[in-house]
Amino acid sequence: MNIGILQINPVVGDMDGNAAMIVEAAQEAAAQGAQLCVAPELAVCGYPPRDMLFYEAFVRRAVETAQGIAEALKDGPPLIVGCPEPCGPDCARAAYNSAFWLEGGEIRKRFRKSLLPTYDVFDEARYFEPAPEHDGSASIMHTGGRTIAVTVCEDAWNDKDFWPARRYRHDPLELAAAHGPDLIVNLSASPFSLGKQQLRERMLGAVAAKHGIPLVYVNQWGGNDDLVFDGRSCGFDASGTLVHRSPGFTDDVAVTRVSGPVAPPTIADDDFDRPSEIWNALVLGVRDYVRKSGFNTVLLGLSGGIDSAATAVIAAHALGPENILGVLMPSPWSSQGSIDDSLELARRLGIRTMTLPIEPAMKAMEATLAEAFEGYPQDTTEENIQSRIRGNLLMALSNKYRSLLLTTGNKSELAVGYCTIYGDMSGGFAVISDVPKVDVFRLCVWMNEHHGNPVPEAIITKPPSAELRPDQKDEDSLPPYEVLDAILALHIEKHLTGPEIVERGFDKDTVAQVLRLVTIAEFKRRQAAPGIKLTSRSFGTGWRMPLACKRPL
Repeated sequence: MNIGILQINPVVGDMDGNAAMIVEAAQEAAAQGAQLCVAPELAVCGYPPRDMLFYEAFVRRAVETAQGIAEALKDGPPLIVGCPEPCGPDCARAAYNSAFWLEGGEIRKRFRKSLLPTYDVFDEARYFEPAPEHDGSASIMHTGGRTIAVTVCEDAWNDKDFWPARRYRHDPLELAAAHGPDLIVNLSASPFSLGKQQLRERMLGAVAAKHGIPLVYVNQWGGNDDLVFDGRSCGFDASGTLVHRSPGFTDDVAVTRVSGPVAPPTIADDDFDRPSEIWNALVLGVRDYVRKSGFNTVLLGLSGGIDSAATAVIAAHALGPENILGVLMPSPWSSQGSIDDSLELARRLGIRTMTLPIEPAMKAMEATLAEAFEGYPQDTTEENIQSRIRGNLLMALSNKYRSLLLTTGNKSELAVGYCTIYGDMSGGFAVISDVPKVDVFRLCVWMNEHHGNPVPEAIITKPPSAELRPDQKDEDSLPPYEVLDAILALHIEKHLTGPEIVERGFDKDTVAQVLRLVTIAEFKRRQAAPGIKLTSRSFGTGWRMPLACKRPL
């Protein structure tokens, strides 16, 4: 059976645009010989729609849109597409997360998602009613002498043999497989994180092999808010062998055969190297956030440091250098080297620059606060004023030019609060906020190797510094970044407490210092701009720490 894989990039809420995209992709797949087409989870309304689902009219409109798609494709092969479905007055929640079988101009059958994830960035139980467990027959469609099992995302992620340490209420795919289908189809909107595709392929291949049933997984691609979806849809034959992989981070309409006389494998080349994956996700995340939010241009501060350099390179590749403005805001403490490095970076990228010295504003603030600060020694207050002057200037330009301000802080700084709220944290989108500092360095080296040497070597090799006082270095206030990032990864992503991290061989006092900084910076992160999720746990929708608390960690 020829399966048309419609790997598309829906826009949340743009049902007319999404419908046109789905119809065009399905027609293209049909022209390639598809006998059944599959689109991603909730492709009609875009994923994740979040609290839009609380509006009954939104859900009704989605179903009406799906009906329109069915009518537009009435003369083509069947299409399975994700769509929210009204649940009815007897349900605790307003909708099901469903897949619709569209054929002959109508919605022939509806398949409802059973397992609703509530971990990390997911909060589906807030919105959706789970499908009843029963025996899996509700997932089965008989058509053209074949039996198809239709599952939605999480319903394929619960095999007890692949995940032996987990406890499961039930396995919807196993229940469906008991009916002996010829093919299992899984519609997904599975967000990207580093290393996840290899896990997906191992898991889905193991499931196909366990049941001896070919399996097709169709994932959306694109950026929606803090999430990036990498696509990489794939297909497996009955032995669990990978026979198809769509390219990552891009549109793809492909026809593959996973059962019967299997055609030659169609496995797109991919690069799972960590810097490559970070690069692809960040470029896509910036491009889609800017586009889907209605902006055409962006600006950012250029400090001569590695974080602003990485952000500028990513933005230039995502949006085109003509749409980027780099703003230099030197203070009396800014080195000439940093100014020169920023200008050289901009020259290599071909982006515009503007220079706004902040010394006059610093003197004005000093005069205004002189009486209020009398008798107090200078401290970080004066340093933060410099950062807030810069934040004000950047926001003024953003307002005047109707241009989105990109913040340039990395995950390490955001974790320990080595950033100034209402200063360098000001902005609309935090591009590298889930990239640890060590990875920022590695990414810049990788960019120079693969994208024309955009980052001056001096930016990569000089010691990191905020340059808010003479001869300042980051390591005056923080452990070396190699140590800091290792501790943060264990605490944030592996959920280890201080004593558990010390048991891994880290200095007790250093661990205590780092975890204390993480705790007291929570209020800053709560007010930070949204950023792009890359790791298994980022400071976004999946991080829900209390503010007023005492953490026994």
